[in-house]
Amino acid sequence: MFDELDIATKAREFIRLCGPLALPVSVHAYAAQIGGTVAEETLEEDEDAWSFRDTNGKFRICVNCAQNKRRRRFSVCHEVAHVVLGIEADHSAPSWSYARRPPGEIACDVFAAELLLPYQLFKPRVDSADTGLAAIGELADEFDASLLATGSRFATFSRELCAFVVSEGGKIRYSARSARLRQARGWIRPGMPLPADSYSVRVRAGESLTGPEEAEPDHWFEDWERDGVLIEDTRHLVQWDQTLTLLWFDDEELAPPPERKHWDEDAYRLRELDGVLPWPGRYKRK
Repeated sequence: MFDELDIATKAREFIRLCGPLALPVSVHAYAAQIGGTVAEETLEEDEDAWSFRDTNGKFRICVNCAQNKRRRRFSVCHEVAHVVLGIEADHSAPSWSYARRPPGEIACDVFAAELLLPYQLFKPRVDSADTGLAAIGELADEFDASLLATGSRFATFSRELCAFVVSEGGKIRYSARSARLRQARGWIRPGMPLPADSYSVRVRAGESLTGPEEAEPDHWFEDWERDGVLIEDTRHLVQWDQTLTLLWFDDEELAPPPERKHWDEDAYRLRELDGVLPWPGRYKRK
């Protein structure tokens, strides 16, 4: 199976073969590059698309006309990925679910995101954009892509200490992290519940959106011992019980983790106070 770097490399090579790109990208041009055509048809309710080669060797991509336009565009790119990567389709799990999605289907999703949000066009816009789900929404509109795909790539290419987290049923299934956050060892464990009383949990429970809030870094990141102001922004997709969370540090640089002190617990029982009190940040916390 390909890793994400292999997939990105193959997708960018494929894009170069398709010639100059305009926004939003033409998924029909991608289909034509593999000798294919696209048709919108009535499929099963939970079926996004399927493809086959006809008796003349032409590749046919059929997408579900009942799905929204952005989902149909992603589905075309996903079917193109199956051909370019040589991965057989496995529709044993619903396409929207990270929890049960086969590795081959996830690989094709990564390829499809590369096609819809090409690096050479997307990265400069990420560099000039504000950090937040509102800015990601604007990019999703410009590229005619889903908030989920756009958010994942936004975090991956961000210059900030940033992560985009996808949860299902209140459990974290996937996170995309910027290079700086990976270097800072900001690890978010898949499968863990959303942090109790976090903004994401409250919005999932039905609370109205109020804008980004300050969050507790050690509630999200495993073994986190650095100081820094973490901001949380979120959206909940009720139809699939998916929660999309954007996390970023409101700091240019993070302080290094504190040195661990050797302490004689038997002699002193209690650790000494360090005299550092938390100070409220710019963002509200509930």
